[in-house]
Amino acid sequence: MDVADVAKMLTEQGKTVSVAEACTCGLVGYMLGTVPGSSRYFPGGVIAYTGGLKQKVLGVPDAVIDAHGTVSEETAMAMAKGVRELTNTDFAISTTGVTGPAGGHSGLPIGTFWIGLSVKDGEDSAVEIQVGSDRDGNKHGAAQAAIDLLGRHLQGA
Repeated sequence: MDVADVAKMLTEQGKTVSVAEACTCGLVGYMLGTVPGSSRYFPGGVIAYTGGLKQKVLGVPDAVIDAHGTVSEETAMAMAKGVRELTNTDFAISTTGVTGPAGGHSGLPIGTFWIGLSVKDGEDSAVEIQVGSDRDGNKHGAAQAAIDLLGRHLQGA
């Protein structure tokens, strides 16, 4: 889904979105900010790449990281919820995954991502995706998947 379409839906519905990004390092936020007038629906977000920022800034419980790892459904949902609460937005989307070229600590295949969605007064969810590309392509694929997830939710909201 085109980010301009998502921006239009957010604006028409009077809703806001924030982002919590690990593996995409700010790319989702960048995409949301490319649309003129983005400050009406996008106040910002958090890049929590390493160093315990998922726990310290976003409030992801250590128990979630210990039990499920940093690349998991549970972590993606907790990241999204944490940034939504931090920024007081209606929605939040998150990304966590394995961009490559090395597999990292998760043991998951390169190109594995979890995309989280947190909804104020609604149910949080996450989807697992596989992107088969190089590091840059994997980041772009995950960022687009986050925009798509939000767009699908807005269409059904």
